Amino acid sequence: MFSSVVPYKNQHYADLKRECIKDKTMFEDPEFPAINASLYYSKPLPSTVQWKRPGEMSNEPHLFVEGISSHDLNQGSVGNCWFVAACSCLALKPNLWKKVIPDWKEQEWDPKHPGNYAGIFHFQFWLFGEWVDVVVDDRLPTINGELIYCHSKNNNEFWSALLEKAYAKLSGCYQSLEGGNTGDAVVDFSGAVAEAINLEEEAYYKDQKRQDQLFEDLLKVYDRDGIISCAIKAEPHEIENRMANGLVKGHAYSVTAVKKVRLGHGLLAYFKNETIPLIRMRNPWGKTEWNGAWSDSSEEWSKVGDTERGNLGITVEDDGEFWMSFTDWCKFFTDADVCRIINTSLLSIHKTWDEVMHFGSWTKNSEPFLNRCGGCANHKQTFLQNPQYLFDVTKEVDEVLISLQQRDMKIHRRIGQGENLSIGFNVFKVELNRKYRMHDILTQQCEVTSTYINARTVFTRSMLQQGRYVIIPTTFRPETLGDFMIRVFTDVASDCRELTEDKPKVKCWSSFFGYPQAVTHIYIHGAEGLENQDSTGGADPYVIIYCEGQSVQSSIKKDTLEPEFATSSVFYRKKPRKPITVEVWNSNAVKDQFMGQVVLSGSVKDTTDPQKLQLRKRGQQMADEMPGSISLRILTSTQLTDI
Repeated sequence: MFSSVVPYKNQHYADLKRECIKDKTMFEDPEFPAINASLYYSKPLPSTVQWKRPGEMSNEPHLFVEGISSHDLNQGSVGNCWFVAACSCLALKPNLWKKVIPDWKEQEWDPKHPGNYAGIFHFQFWLFGEWVDVVVDDRLPTINGELIYCHSKNNNEFWSALLEKAYAKLSGCYQSLEGGNTGDAVVDFSGAVAEAINLEEEAYYKDQKRQDQLFEDLLKVYDRDGIISCAIKAEPHEIENRMANGLVKGHAYSVTAVKKVRLGHGLLAYFKNETIPLIRMRNPWGKTEWNGAWSDSSEEWSKVGDTERGNLGITVEDDGEFWMSFTDWCKFFTDADVCRIINTSLLSIHKTWDEVMHFGSWTKNSEPFLNRCGGCANHKQTFLQNPQYLFDVTKEVDEVLISLQQRDMKIHRRIGQGENLSIGFNVFKVELNRKYRMHDILTQQCEVTSTYINARTVFTRSMLQQGRYVIIPTTFRPETLGDFMIRVFTDVASDCRELTEDKPKVKCWSSFFGYPQAVTHIYIHGAEGLENQDSTGGADPYVIIYCEGQSVQSSIKKDTLEPEFATSSVFYRKKPRKPITVEVWNSNAVKDQFMGQVVLSGSVKDTTDPQKLQLRKRGQQMADEMPGSISLRILTSTQLTDI
């Protein structure tokens, strides 16, 4: 996850700082100057702004005062509670904030060596698949000597204000941070994979079993350095309205703890081992808290012993941080962003994932066949013009995580084009030997359909059977252009790759050895009446399909005489009249046993109806039948681009 870092705008922090120290000057960033254009593009501030360096606001400025904490941050006058909430989460994860704030000890003010200070800082963000190093000067916007935007509760601590300035630089100006998604900021801080959960639609608070499972999932995410945030939906006129229970609508909260809290007092509490799931949050305002059950001074805390309360750091103070029961959290919050730090390390005691990342674009071409912006599956004529990515599930069943992310659009807000595209994707199960682009979905099985939403990231988790799959990422409407990044996580390597070719290439020797004249699809759906082959009274059958020197083998079906193979293959045939052979075998630890075969004539007619074809012993006449039959669905075509 932590790869090499690219300097933003080709500004190298070490070189710039060295030059300033040598010239005894304070750095002034030409890429983000101290002017109104860096503040806003359409909403001027109510008073005159003065840009001040920390040394002009405090006699003893520091990057951190008594370390870094989620309590350090308070939201300023710009509506970026989503960003401040993400910063609160970041402050709880040392392994992450030390990456976002690199060389933090070297960047700190050193009163013993004031000549080493040059008014320059740098921060690192994970942007569209790579770490980017952003340089800023320390001139911060103020009104009447007070910081306008994000600030610390200590007036001599400046890490949050400087971090926010670097993020505003990436977005074009501070106003571009007005409105956003906490999960997006967390991804930019970590390279995590964001999953949006609709708590309102799922109604977990009504289903205890599903609620318990969600809590266990979030507990695991939190314990493994993941970051969670939440919010309550609001109509435009309700944004930042305080509810009777103390929660604020249209406002982002950072989740600062997920715990099973022990109930009871003294040794009895340990013997009873009774716990309750609680969740702790922080309001970026630094005030205004939940006032229901398990709030700071509620009577529920009398159920918890002093030692446990001390471990949880319970304080009766309006500091913006509070606890809730998990049931109440599911009931009153409508949306949550769960950002998982996906473990891809080979040296880990926890589950590791294999990750593949691809970058692509939805593009338009003067030749329609070469378009890559066909829109969602509603647009059947153009859908398959989109980019296509193939991957394999090699385990019998595997959990597959897929994240589709588009480029951040905030930097375009000043020209009225800062909205996200509506994006999503479909996952199709395809032939075991497919290696060319799909041109027909009538014969393919759609396994996963994501939601289509104008979010920066769309994410799914799915349990997929062994086989080969194709992901088709799309915009909702055709001819919508944009860039995207797709990440695929599996338990074992998936060999995920883009399908770029529509059909086999014509090579210099094609005229001598022939070029495919037709495409044939073979679909095998099952077999019935097979003979017992082992002591359990069943068999472990599998199928092999042979065509012109090529073969495709299905997975093994354990202990059954009525297997459901759901196996398909596609062959580009140079000699369409040659037969295709389907063999059924029984898997055996010593030697696999042949069970029978079907020989398909090369001139078989096109059909989409299942055909019952008798299994026959290899090399014997049709009359010598082996008990059993196999269901096949066959489709042939003479147009290579039909498949």
